[in-house]
Amino acid sequence: MKGLQEMGQRLAAYLEENGLPVVEAWGEESRERPGRAVAAVGLRGFESGPPGFLDYLGERYDPGRGCWEELYGKRVEATFGLDVYGGTAGEVRRGLELLAGLLERGPEGLRPVGFSAGETVYDGESRRYRCPVQARFLVWATAVSRGEEAFLDFEVRGEEHI
Repeated sequence: MKGLQEMGQRLAAYLEENGLPVVEAWGEESRERPGRAVAAVGLRGFESGPPGFLDYLGERYDPGRGCWEELYGKRVEATFGLDVYGGTAGEVRRGLELLAGLLERGPEGLRPVGFSAGETVYDGESRRYRCPVQARFLVWATAVSRGEEAFLDFEVRGEEHI
């Protein structure tokens, strides 16, 4: 599904730019940052209502093809895991406080609608303290139709990109 990877990258960049180092949740990069917490970012869920694109969003002109396109869409909810790791429980707590503040507004185009964090525990496999975190965002899934054609494809987009 196009767009979800870009949203995860936008979320990771937003956290990095605001002082919270990030790694890819399923990547090979080490979660060790001396004296600092790190957030492991990855998509955990994607929830949508009834099938189909129920909302007509209007038309737009495609200059590359020289034709008008109809745009349809629906709101969906994307859940990202943002587990916080640290060398000490205190590092995790400070990272979690920073993360909670950053998710009050969220990155441009991703509207936060929920945030939850679990208990901080020692993870023997990573040899780090870990607090499981999830954040939910409202986004749009959009589809394009050109004249008599069926939907060409659909993409998940942030709010300002409709």
